[in-house]
Amino acid sequence: MTGFLFGDEADEFFSKETDGKPSTSRNRRSTDNLKNEKNLTPGVSDGCPLSVTQLTAWIKRTLDQNIASFWIAGEVSNVTKASSGHVYLTIKDATSQIGAVIWRSSWERCKFDIKEGMSVLGMGKLDVYGPRGTYQVVLQKIEPQGLGPLQIAFRKLHAQLAAEGLFLPERKRALPRFPKRIGFVTSPHGAAIHDFLEVLRRRWPQINVLVVPAKVQGPGAAEEIANGIAMANRIDPPLDVLVVGRGGGSIEDLWAFNEEVVVRAVVASRIPVVSAVGHEIDVTLCDLAADVRALTPSEAAERIAPNREEMLETLQLYKHRLASIVASKIRELESRLHGLARRPVIEQPERMLDSSIQRLDEIDYRLTESLDRQLEKREFEFAKIASQLETISPLKTLARGYSLTMDAQKGAILSRVEQVHVGQRTETRVENGKWTSFIERIEPALPTP
Repeated sequence: MTGFLFGDEADEFFSKETDGKPSTSRNRRSTDNLKNEKNLTPGVSDGCPLSVTQLTAWIKRTLDQNIASFWIAGEVSNVTKASSGHVYLTIKDATSQIGAVIWRSSWERCKFDIKEGMSVLGMGKLDVYGPRGTYQVVLQKIEPQGLGPLQIAFRKLHAQLAAEGLFLPERKRALPRFPKRIGFVTSPHGAAIHDFLEVLRRRWPQINVLVVPAKVQGPGAAEEIANGIAMANRIDPPLDVLVVGRGGGSIEDLWAFNEEVVVRAVVASRIPVVSAVGHEIDVTLCDLAADVRALTPSEAAERIAPNREEMLETLQLYKHRLASIVASKIRELESRLHGLARRPVIEQPERMLDSSIQRLDEIDYRLTESLDRQLEKREFEFAKIASQLETISPLKTLARGYSLTMDAQKGAILSRVEQVHVGQRTETRVENGKWTSFIERIEPALPTP
């Protein structure tokens, strides 16, 4: 590539950037008293500076003239397919990256689909994009070469951690419905925390947010993020939810969230973790390990915090429903009460009692009759038994001239000589009285003839 051109060639080039107006340097040549030709060339002195458009056009022309088409190899990231049909992407290696574009006409001839992390070989030319002042590669041909180093490393670590069960859905925890304290491990100077807080203030301003500062990009970022997660878990009183994330960026910018130390810190967290790495296309290992994945920090705030307006509308709806249910129940009970009031037992309760009293009278009459019959029967049976007892009564025997002798002390009936002894006191009963005797002598019974 040549250096800055001074002289006729540069003068001719810059004269074309004046929209058809006569060249300032050529007008000045006609005047002998003006500055010399070198000072009249645009960009040489402060009296005749270059415009940004002129500088960009000169750089573009210089690149076109001095750099021919070339082949470039690298890993693809940030692939964007525009509605115009053009494809924009980044080609990178371990230390550098460059933007590239494939115009629609070239893309239509491409026989494969470009994906993130793919290693490609492309042929193109260097170009300058004036509106942003950046250079890019315009790819005319592109061929796949397999996965790039970053993608290979990503897949290898993903397979290892997945085999340990770190990404299983069963270990994911639900977020609390109404969190009060939220921690956010991120850069305090990035746009992520500002977007997050803005959404929270709009949706549920009562939530307290504690920012745990950490690098989110570059060397040492993964260790700071992991330490931030561990520190958030030691806060007392404990946090309800922990957010880990950053704003958008390329896959290289987000790589700290693919490091093993971050994934294990997320899994070890006692607090439910929301991964809010702000890139909708790329999925990081932190996203897979977290309990909830949000595409952006703003979406994380929406997933965590309830919507105050929606909650108020819901409560108002529940209030109306509850009032409607209560009013309906009251109407139902009033209707039932009116129906009960019209029943005979309420309007004329004495009529219901009359029937019951009549039944009681009938039962009383039947019981009385039954008792009388039972009493008569028992009296008859008693008289019969009494008559039978009378027949065998000892008193009847005494009335026929017999007497009854008993031991005066024991009351036992004496019927044999062996039961008495001399000096024993006895009692003798007859029909109309009794007397007491003392045994003075016992004579044996006369033999039976």
